[in-house]
Amino acid sequence: MTPTILWFRRDLRLGDHPALLAAAESGPVLPVFVLDEALLAPAGPVRTAFLFDSLRALDADLRRHGPGLVVRRGRPATVLPDLVREVDAREVHVSADFGPYGARRDQQVEDALDVPLIRTGSPYAVAPGRLTTGAGSPYRVFTPFYRAWVEHGWRRPADSDPAAVTWVGAPGDEIPASPETGEAALPEAGEAAALARWREFRGTPYDEIRDRPDLDETSRLSTYLRWGAVHPRTLLADLDPTDPHGEVYRRELAWREFYASVLHAWPESARDYFRPELKDLPYVSGAELKKRLQAWTTGTTGFPIVDAGMRQLLAEGWMHNRVRMIVASFLVKDLQVEWQHGAAHFMKHLVDGDLASNQHNWQWVAGCGTDAAPYFRIFNPITQGEKFDPAADYIRRWIPELADAPTKAAHRPWRDGPPNGYPEPMVDHAVQRNEALSAYQLLRGQRP
Repeated sequence: MTPTILWFRRDLRLGDHPALLAAAESGPVLPVFVLDEALLAPAGPVRTAFLFDSLRALDADLRRHGPGLVVRRGRPATVLPDLVREVDAREVHVSADFGPYGARRDQQVEDALDVPLIRTGSPYAVAPGRLTTGAGSPYRVFTPFYRAWVEHGWRRPADSDPAAVTWVGAPGDEIPASPETGEAALPEAGEAAALARWREFRGTPYDEIRDRPDLDETSRLSTYLRWGAVHPRTLLADLDPTDPHGEVYRRELAWREFYASVLHAWPESARDYFRPELKDLPYVSGAELKKRLQAWTTGTTGFPIVDAGMRQLLAEGWMHNRVRMIVASFLVKDLQVEWQHGAAHFMKHLVDGDLASNQHNWQWVAGCGTDAAPYFRIFNPITQGEKFDPAADYIRRWIPELADAPTKAAHRPWRDGPPNGYPEPMVDHAVQRNEALSAYQLLRGQRP
């Protein structure tokens, strides 16, 4: 029998894999991953390293049942047709990709193939574009999207059994050595690690602790979801929506799907303003922009909760979600740096960097995105730290200059003079807040 090709992308697992089931129904399966420079080039070393680790984990899982993963380097629209001819494949199977680049790439591959490209399943419980308002338009606001998402529902996890598949191989390239990631300590990669993390987290009182970076009790599954080491449907099947912890976590999964749907409907929002009426807000540029970005990216702004978050990002390739909002608000509203600069830095350094979630969360904080997130929602970095890191444990963990500071001094170190070389605040939050609000009001006056 001639083989079918299963082209892995953001679905680096063997369980709960609809495209694998569809491919196996057609005959022996050749598992393939294409190293595409268009995606590797902007990824940053931590995400690239985790991808390569994930490929090695997938290859090890496949070798328990057959020859292993076939890795080829090049443009998918060239690599896949060449491989089809080489092995005389009858079909190419994929999980559907709804991102701007992924959709274009898949269309190019489909146009170049002489055999069908069959899309089955996606990285989402409900595929982007499936849910629309009563008027037939895409959702722009989360709450009605969430109601429609829950009402629509999703399938049970797919019963894909890799042991029941006839796997075949072909010559391929080596999985590259992981790039140097500096101090960043990455999580263990692979499907088994993802499922183990889910078992460890399941039952955590998520609704009570999710805003507390000092407790470090969030699921940290975003990285595994980013690469498809686990499917959200697998997690949803384990959640009890009548339990407040399960319901809050389900809403977080829905936010990921909402932003994927928004990006699918408005692909230009990956780079441009979702609400273009805020494009003309004043932001710093030139030498001042460079100076402020340097302090923010290195965690030397003089605001402890901000600096702790930025140092965690460099050390782990990850940052607690509440802190992500705090540091984003500080960059845009206090330092008056346009949101795209922060979004690009996150995408470079986050191991879980997901274009839809990253860009639209940044736009939400900047007040130019979806939902009713007004521009005048400006986080106070001091009171945010005191509220969500009450004993300053998170601050002390990531800022060694403040490791021995009493709690109050750790949140407000400049009161008695910054200790151990920790910098003084580079701006006055109250002044910057007023400037940001004045600029917003002026813009509203220009555009009633």
